[in-house]
Amino acid sequence: MTEPDDRHENQEPEANAPPEEQPLPEAPLATRATAPKPELPVIVLRDMVVYPGVTMPMEIGRAETLSAIQAAAEHPERTFFALLQREKSEEIDPLGLHTIGVVARVVQLQHGLRGTQAVVVGLHRGIVLRIDEGDEHIVATVSPAQELLPVDPKDLAFVALDEELRNRAAELGARSGIPNDVITKTLRAVTDSGRLADLVAGHLELPASDHQSLLETLGVEERMRRVLTLVQRRIKVLDAQEDINTQVQEELGDRQREMYLREQLKAIRKELGDDDGADDLEELKARVDDLELPAAARKEVEREFRRLERMGRESMESQVIRTYIETVCELPWSELSEERLDLADAARILDEDHYGLDDVKDRILEFLAVRVMHDRRARRDESQAVEETGTADDESGRSPILLFAGPPGVGKTSIAKSIARAMGREYVRVSLGGARDEADIRGHRRTYVGSMPGRILHGMKQAGVKNPVFLLDEVDKLGASLQGDPSAALLEVLDPAQNSAFIAHY
Repeated sequence: MTEPDDRHENQEPEANAPPEEQPLPEAPLATRATAPKPELPVIVLRDMVVYPGVTMPMEIGRAETLSAIQAAAEHPERTFFALLQREKSEEIDPLGLHTIGVVARVVQLQHGLRGTQAVVVGLHRGIVLRIDEGDEHIVATVSPAQELLPVDPKDLAFVALDEELRNRAAELGARSGIPNDVITKTLRAVTDSGRLADLVAGHLELPASDHQSLLETLGVEERMRRVLTLVQRRIKVLDAQEDINTQVQEELGDRQREMYLREQLKAIRKELGDDDGADDLEELKARVDDLELPAAARKEVEREFRRLERMGRESMESQVIRTYIETVCELPWSELSEERLDLADAARILDEDHYGLDDVKDRILEFLAVRVMHDRRARRDESQAVEETGTADDESGRSPILLFAGPPGVGKTSIAKSIARAMGREYVRVSLGGARDEADIRGHRRTYVGSMPGRILHGMKQAGVKNPVFLLDEVDKLGASLQGDPSAALLEVLDPAQNSAFIAHY
């Protein structure tokens, strides 16, 4: 027998034999998925988001949150899962929570009279695989979320994006009051671009929904671009606020300075025994406020009053301004005579005061009859606004101006007084005989020494109402001089289309 051939023991393996399994290379740390951590306690957030790598304080208010944070503090790794509610509510509903949150660690837990406060730090993003309601708090099974890293971290565009985000974050931090050395130290300590975006986002004042949207952005480059846009927008908001604050401070500075000087002026006047002027100004101011002035007139009067407040009583110009304001206060801006238009009563009054003059009386009664018809038509017109009925100076109540001509002593002046008595209005007579200056009608400008309002305003002030029967007597005795022709100034006074807007020089 021959010996068995054992050469096969040293033979090499056949070509068809499968090769021995080699271990796979270890995945990079940034993309490696670790095994899911079972049943982490869940802390439900209402108006804040925890970012990975960001340390932040947290106030514990709800009983479920307190139970979850205590369970996390007793865990060896002191970890929990932070989730944001979809809608802010006191009740915790597992179906009303987002699915992406952050696995965080409890750094410090402190109980006090004001409640429980904790300091936590985010570790990494997580995705909920399963969520259950425990006896005292919610627990969830979480899988780490994988970030989408840039294809080439050394790409020039990505490097420029990283530098721009760091520069804008440093600018925002400096304008927010953070010391420059703290900003520089913090930014240098963060080398990962994704963690840089999370760090900057964690310090932005945004709604909770916007923070959650950034948290759910797994692409690093996209998240950096979104954070950079938000930072630049915040810087623009700060620019606008600084401009507004500068303007407000300038206005407040001027007002505070004026108030301070006024208080000093009051104290000086009190020491000099001259504090009665302040009471006079307050009384004058109250009179101005009570007037029913048109917008243009009120603007002018208030401007002059502010000038008067800044001047001393001994100033000559202050006396001019005070006289002007007092004259304005004495004019009848809203006072009216209660008019009565009764043709039979008017005819009786005319007959009592004058004998004869039938043609004159008939013409006056025609004039009054036209006004009666006009007033009745105005009352029937419901589309018009509320108007002062019977006012000759109203644009809607225009009426012709009566002219009485005749030799002296025939009753021209007395018939005008009878018309006023028949209509129930105040009567004002202004004699223009011998007037040679236009200022007699329009008044002098206040720049002249001893300036006064004209005879028209003086007559209105004398009447006390703004709808008197106004008689311009002795018109034919007007004169002319180098100072002007007063008859030319009467054109505006005697024109029914213009006299309601008569403006005096004074």
